Amino acid sequence: MYIYRADERYHANHGWLDTYFSFSFAEYFDPNNMNFGPLRVLNDDVIQPLRGFGMHPHQEMEIVTIVLSGQLKHQDSLGNEAVTTFGGVQRMSAGTGIVHSEVNPSATEPVNLLQLWFLPEQRGIAPSYEKTTYDIAQLKNQLLPVVEKNPSSPNIAHIHQDVTIYLSDVEAGNDLVFTQTNGRRIFLFVIEGELAINDKAKLWTHDSARITETPSLKMTANSDTRLMLIDLP
Repeated sequence: MYIYRADERYHANHGWLDTYFSFSFAEYFDPNNMNFGPLRVLNDDVIQPLRGFGMHPHQEMEIVTIVLSGQLKHQDSLGNEAVTTFGGVQRMSAGTGIVHSEVNPSATEPVNLLQLWFLPEQRGIAPSYEKTTYDIAQLKNQLLPVVEKNPSSPNIAHIHQDVTIYLSDVEAGNDLVFTQTNGRRIFLFVIEGELAINDKAKLWTHDSARITETPSLKMTANSDTRLMLIDLP
């Protein structure tokens, strides 16, 4: 288990964008921190009102955006347009090529989002986009899948990689247990709160852990905690 503290992330404040990178990205280059399995990027962004990323291209990447607060407006070269808020997830498969923009449409409220990039399971797929919504109440004291390879409901976004992204709101004093088959990886990110992991390591707000060879994970909330857990090959 390798723990990365919130203040160890790369930080850049461009005024319109306040961002933290968990992996080597853009102007931050670290050859020892390129990815964790197929997870290539985790950016924690706050975008100011009426600002954002103009139209720009991507290829051969699975891009997932989880909105934590505020609004995010998506437009792309396939003709898709959508506004996502908390309780929503957007998944874009760049595939052979797509051009898109992501902007904050609010005139008054910043948007906070997590953007994740995953290497695709195969190259050369047709580009696609979807927005899904989940029931926020179902986050309570359980791991709710919001993205997976073979979605079991229309509330779960489909991704072209063998990963599952879970979100959870764990009340103080409650435990969550996650198990996976041997040989897989777990990436854990505390969105807010405090967790004890396997009754040992502690994570606080915006801390993360990269976990291998640990097929069973016990997470105890020492305060009301919101978390993201990713099951990876």
